[in-house]
Amino acid sequence: MQHDLIAQARTWLAEDPDPETRDELAALIESGATQELAVRFAGTLQFGTAGLRGELGAGPMRMNRSVVIRAAAGLAAYLKAQGQDGGLVVIGYDARYKSADFARDTAAVMTGAGLRAAVLPRPLPTPVLAYAIRHLGAVAGVEVTASHNPPRDNGYKVYLGDGSQIVPPADGEIAAAIAAVGPLAAVVRPEDGWEVLGEDVLDAYLARTDAVLSAGSPRTARTVYTAMHGVGASVLTAAFERAGFPAPVLVAEQAEPDPAFPTVAFPNPEEPGAMDLAFATARRAAPDLIIANDPDADRCAVAVPDPAADGGWRMLRGDEVGALLAAHLVERGASGVFAESIVSSSLLGRIAEKAGLGYEETLTGFKWIARVDGLRYGYEEALGYCVDPEGVRDKDGITAALLVAELASVLKERGRTLLDLLDDLALAHGLHATDQLSVRVEDLTVIADAMARLREQPPTALAGLAVTSAEDLTRGTDRLPPTDGLRYHLEGARVIVRPSGTEPKLKCYLEVVVPVADAAGLPAARARGAELLAAIKRDLAAAAGI
Repeated sequence: MQHDLIAQARTWLAEDPDPETRDELAALIESGATQELAVRFAGTLQFGTAGLRGELGAGPMRMNRSVVIRAAAGLAAYLKAQGQDGGLVVIGYDARYKSADFARDTAAVMTGAGLRAAVLPRPLPTPVLAYAIRHLGAVAGVEVTASHNPPRDNGYKVYLGDGSQIVPPADGEIAAAIAAVGPLAAVVRPEDGWEVLGEDVLDAYLARTDAVLSAGSPRTARTVYTAMHGVGASVLTAAFERAGFPAPVLVAEQAEPDPAFPTVAFPNPEEPGAMDLAFATARRAAPDLIIANDPDADRCAVAVPDPAADGGWRMLRGDEVGALLAAHLVERGASGVFAESIVSSSLLGRIAEKAGLGYEETLTGFKWIARVDGLRYGYEEALGYCVDPEGVRDKDGITAALLVAELASVLKERGRTLLDLLDDLALAHGLHATDQLSVRVEDLTVIADAMARLREQPPTALAGLAVTSAEDLTRGTDRLPPTDGLRYHLEGARVIVRPSGTEPKLKCYLEVVVPVADAAGLPAARARGAELLAAIKRDLAAAAGI
């Protein structure tokens, strides 16, 4: 067994084109680190609907140039089998470790396979790549990014020619094509022959960002902005300047791309502590709001002044921003369909219904939301907003930031705030309070065991509220394809439990709806909502054994 493992590692080593991972693997072989080698050679990093994502390092269970070259070769074979020989593949990348290398390898493989390849001019936000696919008439796109994952991770996200991320059956067919790739030496990789795009593709994206704003709308909101050590700052500040907003005050410590993400434990605005420097900057600059992007700038977080909050600033939940943007679009006379994933707040459906607009629920992820027919606006509670589906069929943290700033400006002119508008929505539709129970694990069997336990012994009540229906989403529903998840409807509440598709986490999404008769009843409704969410979280954790 040990001999087989060492032989497997030596075979991989002989093919590895990267001196860094070659040295790493050679050292593991030399030191006889069989336990570590067993982990790295336990299988292959699986290509799914999120593409690839994993920790950087040597071996088939890590993200490295060998894995990426195979992924690119499989994607190229899939595209050619679809009759796309000679078609254009656009490649974007963020500023993480190895991202530029992975982008270059992908361009070389596509060129060698008889496709045309074009690489974005520098590390840029993921939505710029999603825009460029349709703008340039490409047959596919690749974004090298691990979004808001830890520093040692990287990933490989694939889009097809409609500008949307892949969904079944394409993901399975691409995975099969990757598995069929032979020796790495047989993958043709020329030294050149692809195009490096100029700044004009970014200029075209920026020109398009203007489309999300109303002509002549107020542009007075003052912002503090953090790029979270990612690639968003130059693009967002250019978009704000074009639109005529005051220049955002940058969180200086986090403004420049840095793959080490030195000031945060996790480069995700939702994680505890990630926004501390932004809050400190805001206390000095006294802006109207704080805007944060994640490192590849496809997500947008918002914080607002709130005297009742610790430090005077309060993060808005993704569901709150989702509802605020929906209300703003309704007031602007939007038509079309509003869509969200099943884990997001049911408030969007109520806003759409009252406005006479179409409404759709999808599975988790913008790969599903972006495909809704007639989509005008889509959002997901994890800080993702699609406000210009004709331009970018994915979440876009730049255009979402512009729309939030426009809404804040409109309200500011009326002497009102985003919190005032949230109160209006609670009075109109009931107080929708949401929270999440998220458990990060080292051992993935913890997640499988929790899901099995809930399936075998589903809770009959949570927080004293009776469970009125329980659905196992692996069977699908009349409106949703199958997915690994559980959904419980309670009297005045809803719970969804699912494994994360991109991180080693079990995620539980909680929502309660508390009726509110008048403005005087809002504080009591909020207190009741918080009390119910805490009790549901406690009871659900016990039921799942986590």
